[in-house]
Amino acid sequence: MDDFHGKQTPYSDPGDLDVSGLPDDPGRLAGIVRDLIIHRVEGGRFGYAIPQDRLHQDAESRYVREMLRLLRERAGTPLTVPRPPEVRFVGTCRDFALLHCSLLRATGTPARVRCGFATYFEDGAHADHWVTEFRTPRGDWRLADPQLHHTYEGLDFDPMDVPRDRFVVAADAWRACRAGRADPRRFGVIGLEGIAGLWFVGGGVLRDLAALNGVELLPWDYWGREISDDASLTGDDLALLDEVAAARTEAELRRLYAEDPRLTVPDVITSHTTYTGVREVSLRSSPPA
Repeated sequence: MDDFHGKQTPYSDPGDLDVSGLPDDPGRLAGIVRDLIIHRVEGGRFGYAIPQDRLHQDAESRYVREMLRLLRERAGTPLTVPRPPEVRFVGTCRDFALLHCSLLRATGTPARVRCGFATYFEDGAHADHWVTEFRTPRGDWRLADPQLHHTYEGLDFDPMDVPRDRFVVAADAWRACRAGRADPRRFGVIGLEGIAGLWFVGGGVLRDLAALNGVELLPWDYWGREISDDASLTGDDLALLDEVAAARTEAELRRLYAEDPRLTVPDVITSHTTYTGVREVSLRSSPPA
């Protein structure tokens, strides 16, 4: 069986982390991740006023090694010990998914990060969201949302087995919008006006493709020609995204990513950061030491 997703990427690599004390159960690992990270909009949920520097800077950490470094600096306790909010990493859904993916790979479970849209945060909306997908012993792939683990009450599904109509991977969302089965104006970032539409779904398709090929970017990373609204989409853009969304096999997804320079993430990308503006970022081919 192809073990591509069992190997760490430069983004998920935990470095010299001692994993001997970690469980190998995906659910228990998700619980550990939930107790290491606080989402940067969750301060009220935990009764914690997140310091501005952490709110602005933590989630710009692209690599698990950087996340683990910050966690070590804030507390010397093992990762398996639940932390109060003031010594957690302040991240986004992508960070929950990436750290969970890293620990799954480190303990022997093939896993990957998925970019798409969740229906369980706001009625009628498809919210930009990232989750983990891991391979079960039977060989099938299961979606898991470590951000929800033991903190969100009233869910009508298991966060370790998220139904695919509750989290819609970006390619499925693209096909639904293109076929007229879904309204692209309902796909975007909750609370940010103008950050929704077919163009935004297309960006998710590209970031999900990159993640499936071992490049787990930040949610606000872009590359190639700038597309900032539906009017910016050309016929060529639509055809390219249709082709990616139609791909069904790992081999096809890897071929598309490797052979088309419009899809391959370059060494320098544009990051539309939430708090520090738009800037160019040079990506590393290996994680920081």
